[in-house]
Amino acid sequence: MPAPIRLRELIRTIRTARTQAEEREMIQKECAAIRSSFREEDNTYRCRNVAKLLYMHMLGYPAHFGQLECLKLIASQKFTDKRIGYLGAMLLLDERQDVHLLMTNCIKNDLNHSTQYVQGLALCTLGCMGSSEMCRDLAGEVEKLLKTSNSYLRKKAALCAVHVIRKVPELMEMFLPATKNLLNEKNHGVLHTSVVLLTEMCERSPDMLAHFRKLVPQLVRILKNLIMSGYSPEHDVSGISDPFLQVRILRLLRILGRNDDDSSEAMNDILAQVATNTETSKNVGNAILYETVLTIMDIKSESGLRVLAINILGRFLLNNDKNIRYVALTSLLKTVQTDHNAVQRHRSTIVDCLKDLDVSIKRRAMELSFALVNGNNVRGMMKELLYFLDSCEPEFKADCASGIFLAAEKYAPSKRWHIDTIMRVLTTAGSYVRDDAVPNLIQLITNSVEMHAYTVQRLYKAILGDYSQQPLVQVASWCIGEYGDLLVSGQCEEEEPIQVTEDEVLDILESVLISNMSASVTRGYALTAIMKLSTRFTCTVNRIKKVVSIYGSSIDVELQQRAVEYNALFKKYDHMRPALLERMPVMEKATTNGPTEIVQTNGETEPAVLETKPPPSGLQPASQANDLLDLLGGSDITPVIPTAPTSKPASAGGELLDLLGDLNLTGSPVSAPAPQIAQPSFLLDGLPPQPLFNGIAAGIPSITAYNKNGLKIDFTFERSNTNPSVTVITIQASNSTELDMTDFVFQAAVPKTFQLQLLSPSSSVIPAFNSGTITQVIKVLNPQKQQLRMRIKLTYNHKGSAMQDLAEVNNFPPQSWQ
Repeated sequence: MPAPIRLRELIRTIRTARTQAEEREMIQKECAAIRSSFREEDNTYRCRNVAKLLYMHMLGYPAHFGQLECLKLIASQKFTDKRIGYLGAMLLLDERQDVHLLMTNCIKNDLNHSTQYVQGLALCTLGCMGSSEMCRDLAGEVEKLLKTSNSYLRKKAALCAVHVIRKVPELMEMFLPATKNLLNEKNHGVLHTSVVLLTEMCERSPDMLAHFRKLVPQLVRILKNLIMSGYSPEHDVSGISDPFLQVRILRLLRILGRNDDDSSEAMNDILAQVATNTETSKNVGNAILYETVLTIMDIKSESGLRVLAINILGRFLLNNDKNIRYVALTSLLKTVQTDHNAVQRHRSTIVDCLKDLDVSIKRRAMELSFALVNGNNVRGMMKELLYFLDSCEPEFKADCASGIFLAAEKYAPSKRWHIDTIMRVLTTAGSYVRDDAVPNLIQLITNSVEMHAYTVQRLYKAILGDYSQQPLVQVASWCIGEYGDLLVSGQCEEEEPIQVTEDEVLDILESVLISNMSASVTRGYALTAIMKLSTRFTCTVNRIKKVVSIYGSSIDVELQQRAVEYNALFKKYDHMRPALLERMPVMEKATTNGPTEIVQTNGETEPAVLETKPPPSGLQPASQANDLLDLLGGSDITPVIPTAPTSKPASAGGELLDLLGDLNLTGSPVSAPAPQIAQPSFLLDGLPPQPLFNGIAAGIPSITAYNKNGLKIDFTFERSNTNPSVTVITIQASNSTELDMTDFVFQAAVPKTFQLQLLSPSSSVIPAFNSGTITQVIKVLNPQKQQLRMRIKLTYNHKGSAMQDLAEVNNFPPQSWQ
């Protein structure tokens, strides 16, 4: 066969290809020739063919058929063959392929080779693609090379040891003796790799971290020598001596000084020296300063040193390099909570970054600006952020508007300023405002009683002729419906009142209804506002009736339903209309407490259960016992009346825990248990305190309320002799499984129209195989004779696991509540 072309000629040929197809044809032709050469066991040109194959692999073409040829080159005695063979192994092989295990013996022999360059090739290959099996087999040879006097081999062995530790962490202690002496080396390459090895060991083992903390003075000395050393052409980069080694040492010091007072104290001086003496005109110096700042912020450093670090980041903000400015903003954002006052000194520079053309810098500057807002600077910061909101790209508007809402709510100096700020956001951000902004602003306006006239006048003027800002139109419609009488009467004292007639107000709302820009939700707000005005206005009631009746046949189902119901109010239930449409009361702020989140919608709160948790084992305060939410859809609360404790623990029955995880509706911490609530007489009439009932009242059938996982709960019913409105429910819990159910707790909740009392259960253990039952009495007062609904919660231990379940009981027989 003719000699194959050289690698240089192949590269030149491929570069002449004008199209991808032409290049692919050349590659396929050359691969075919290389395969033929491999099949004929051509040892003369194997090295050249593998080199060309590696070039094709780098271009993205398949080269897996050359893996075994790489192993043959590694086994060769020629250095040129070994070099290409090891390079091919690093590129074409990894630990997922079994072929790499065939290399183990060759690498072991080469690690003991008499030539350092062959040993270096073996170390590089093992450190690049060695599997855990290879690392276990060859760790001893690597550890020997760590102790050699040859600096060329020591630095490669140190990096190979890093790979071995990552693959087999339990071999870490093998390298401990050799690692101690590496820092005494004068060669910068060995020093660099030894610091990398120390860093890896400290990050992976707390014991190693504690052991190497005694090396902090030595590391500080090495770093000081680097700073104070004169010009060295071998290590100088832009006038700084070996910045790569400096950065590595600073990272290791950061790990060693974290959460350790003595180590942090030992490195404070050198960190201050690096921060003040490093040149910042070149990027190399900025890299060292950035690592210094990160180290200062991560260790237990002095306050003055932390201020110095933040000032360095402040100088970074003035740099022309966008990457440096971005890094500075990100670092300041991480430290603003711990060093707020120091970061505040650079507030003007941070605000200037909002005008940057780079979107990444803008976003970081916006986040940091919100983190800097407090009660002292809220007016100035809001002014800058509102200007930013007006001019920023659309992708920033939603986040910026939400941030302004939160900051204004937290730091507003006055209610008028708060309302003005949020209205400015609504007019500026428009439809980019998130959905929760509308109910939040409505709540703010409702609670600001003295600002009602001012607010409704401002909102009326804001939407005149412009219905494109949907959140603004929704808030304005709601306020006009609530406070339209204040708008017409001109009672505004904060600014000059405007003269508006009832017809003009209705014209605006009708325009919202018919506008093509109005969403379905917005039209719903407008129609409800018109309906509310029927009790606020006196001269336009007939016009309101006509508008409402028109939308009774709307193709929008939501509008149609509203209109039909409002028409019914005008006709059959006209006597109830003033009471139903009266002004909304002051709304309580929705809070989140534990696993239950209160979701607020148009001033009504309802619980949204995110998750449940097992009830605590101890006694609960009475105030928590009475924080029982109506789980059946309303916002009312049914008071829970604890019974006097008997021989059973109260946690097993007497006090009813909050079914949603001890939720405290008031939002304030419970400082002491509430006083004992007196027993109402209607619940005590006609029955003894213990569940001693001998039969079922005639005509009231029993029901099965729960039957799951072997647990069955039956309800039987009786009437109180003295109070017919009290229904007595006896629960009987049975267990059909082969093991007892222990720590059984039954809990219940009912709507506010009922009152509920749970008596103590007969036991907390349900015997297995239906060999016994637990009984417990529930007394329910139903004065309005409404259909009974109940939500129950069951907790118990079974087969070593804590069990918990919620269920709703709606199949009560009519005789039990009529």
